[in-house]
Amino acid sequence: MIFVSLIEVQYLMWFKSKAFLKFLWHSKNQHGIHSPFVYKLITKCFYNKENFEAYDLWDMAKKVCLKSDEVLKVEDVGAGSKVFKTNLRPVSKIAKHVSISRKRARLMTRLVDYLSVKVALELGTSIGLGSVSIAGSGQAHLKTIEACSATSAYAQSQFQKLNLPHITSINSSFAESLAGLNSEEKFDLIYIDGHHDGEATLTYFDSLLKHKHNDTLFVFDDIHWSPSMNMAWEAIKAHQEVQVTIDTFQWGLVFFRKEQVKQDFVIRV
Repeated sequence: MIFVSLIEVQYLMWFKSKAFLKFLWHSKNQHGIHSPFVYKLITKCFYNKENFEAYDLWDMAKKVCLKSDEVLKVEDVGAGSKVFKTNLRPVSKIAKHVSISRKRARLMTRLVDYLSVKVALELGTSIGLGSVSIAGSGQAHLKTIEACSATSAYAQSQFQKLNLPHITSINSSFAESLAGLNSEEKFDLIYIDGHHDGEATLTYFDSLLKHKHNDTLFVFDDIHWSPSMNMAWEAIKAHQEVQVTIDTFQWGLVFFRKEQVKQDFVIRV
């Protein structure tokens, strides 16, 4: 079981605060963006005010989790938690403090819609709220991987209650699951939301490159969580196959579109 010490928590909070100030200094909105692809993504997707039906399903799923009195015995095989000090974690607190936020969930739903995502992969199911944001509309078929058996089982029960049969849950380590993927399998969207360690993130990124196509979107969570994650993000931006990156502070978006000029953007969402 991995825990983060108080000193480590304080350092990570300081590091993230410093990174956020840097983000605010460099970030832009749609003004001054000279890439037509990125400009349309920002104006038609990021800032889209349409009310999607899938929003209501996610809100309902979140409400169920917040009202839950279930306590899960979590096996944390990632980089540890800045919130929890034991492996006994109430579902309600996971939903409140750790899971994808409402704002980010809605952005994910819009990305799936705007990019016409049909097949998606998620590393890090947790209690399933991220999964619902990807597949709640019924448009995308999602394969989601979670190493912890307790959270994976809880998420699967939620998917059944929400009638989301197009979500396939896999209880396995990321390494085992990625090794077992068909080498010909391609995804439109890959969401990496687990094991927030820079070296591990780069390993998963390298392993997943063969599962992308020209229009695939990679979404990395917590790119400024720690120095190692920040360095991993810089390495991903510099990768020869990466053409466009968008830093939204919480997420890093990566596109491989060969027709694009290589550019990095820092965007307020």
